[in-house]
Amino acid sequence: MTKYHALSKIDHAGQSFQRYTSYGFAAAQNIAPLVQQELAKACMSLAIGFMQQGEHFMPVAVQGFLPGKNLLVAPDGRWLGQYIPAAYRGYPFALLPNEAGQLVLCIDTDSGLLADADAEGQGEALFDAQGEPTQAIQQVMHFLEQTARNRQATLDICKALAQQQLLQPWPMEVHTAQGKKEITGLFRVDEAALNQLDAQALKALQQGGGLQMAYMQLLSMQHLDKLAELAKAHEQHEQAQAQTAAALPVNSKGELDLEFLNQTDTLSFSGL
Repeated sequence: MTKYHALSKIDHAGQSFQRYTSYGFAAAQNIAPLVQQELAKACMSLAIGFMQQGEHFMPVAVQGFLPGKNLLVAPDGRWLGQYIPAAYRGYPFALLPNEAGQLVLCIDTDSGLLADADAEGQGEALFDAQGEPTQAIQQVMHFLEQTARNRQATLDICKALAQQQLLQPWPMEVHTAQGKKEITGLFRVDEAALNQLDAQALKALQQGGGLQMAYMQLLSMQHLDKLAELAKAHEQHEQAQAQTAAALPVNSKGELDLEFLNQTDTLSFSGL
């Protein structure tokens, strides 16, 4: 549960924050927004799709197949992937619009990461003695502002892909303990349509960054097999926990068995 409030030297004077050590705050998020600047790294370990928000499309990391379950967060809060989306790296801070529509720095007051600055070992101050943001806060602000600026460029690239009719629905079917479930709402690049673009359209797409984004999304689809294996590991671990027994995917320490992440074999996703 998150509860963001605008950071204020009046409301938060004398307080400090701690760096997060657990990704439990993201455990219920099965998708995470991505920006163009991070796609080159994200596509090497995360499955990427697109989601439509009103008239806009936005790339997202696919982190789970069902709402409320992020398969990349272990039961103990560890991050199980190789890349962490920028959307999480500023936590417990976020840039959010105020009543006037201006982006302001906010902090999740329910994060458990706030404390009085004079509490021993309780992290880094939010404001200095002059009431100005500390260097740590300035760094957070710079990172979030950079991500926000890149978000608009990302929307523009997605708009170009949509105008060329290169985004198609990406339905998936997953097997759960309750049976088969169809996942809708995601989009992917239509590779056949991409290959049929004429030279002028391809050049315009390449110059605007759309061609790179399209190929990175197509490349990222290979990671769905690891996500499916993670889903099985989570499901079996939960069953083992419910039965209070050391069951199949749980090692001798009671942790998820993640040995499959070291395997290099891939599955075919034709028909997805």
